[in-house]
Amino acid sequence: MNERLFLRLDGDELHGPEARMPPGTLRACPVAAPLRPYVSHILAYRETIPAGSEILERVLPDGALRLIVEFGDAPTVRVLGASAAPVLLHLQGRLEGLSLTLRPGAAAALLGLPAGELTGQVLPLDSLWRGAGAALNERLSAVCGDAARLTMLQAFLQQRLPGPTINGRPAVRQALQLIGSSEGRRPLREIAAALGVGERRLQQLFQLEVGLSPRAWSRLARLQACLRRLRLQGATPGWADLALDSGFYDQAHLAKEFRALCGLSPTEFLARATSGSSNTGP
Repeated sequence: MNERLFLRLDGDELHGPEARMPPGTLRACPVAAPLRPYVSHILAYRETIPAGSEILERVLPDGALRLIVEFGDAPTVRVLGASAAPVLLHLQGRLEGLSLTLRPGAAAALLGLPAGELTGQVLPLDSLWRGAGAALNERLSAVCGDAARLTMLQAFLQQRLPGPTINGRPAVRQALQLIGSSEGRRPLREIAAALGVGERRLQQLFQLEVGLSPRAWSRLARLQACLRRLRLQGATPGWADLALDSGFYDQAHLAKEFRALCGLSPTEFLARATSGSSNTGP
């Protein structure tokens, strides 16, 4: 069985150096203006795995909460809660669908639950929407083509919005910006102090709106910064220097985080990333 990586690196285009899937497999779709405060981006995917074959896809975590729409004999919509662990997917046959990445704070508005109650879960949307999810599936089954499906889906989501703007907490958005700009290196106490809130309160807000702790988000930010540097260094990186440049204590710390967050050692990750079987998404 072939194995490949799926990477979502902040700021990447769909077809970076590792994007070696067949042309047209992944496509970024426009987000309707009313949904932009809630949905950061939409990705359409379409691929056919040869008959009798199976691909094991390792999806590396980025901490986001997603809606996944799968088109098959009958469309289904699932909710994927935020996670800091890799996911292994066994891919066969014809694959077609949409992936919507929700912004922090959007879960309560669109799904009716705080992000923390969905962490690590994979649920049918109808289990949260109580009949409305089934209605969405029916409407999607009645239309054909990417454009019509996307229009139907976004119109349905807009009807669920509680108001014109997201009722998010500025402290969380600011904390995410501080974590991202520091590549996960800034201590939580400094971030909390900069925002004028206590560490415990910041952790509570993250659990509600993000679904992960600030510490877990910082670990993912540091990993993504390391992956970007690894891409630039190529096939023969200096692991010790890379570890220090990316904010790890030492090479052993880097190796431990790779295994925890990717399920692979750094060398195993690099072998897959340079084998021609990895790809990136937004």
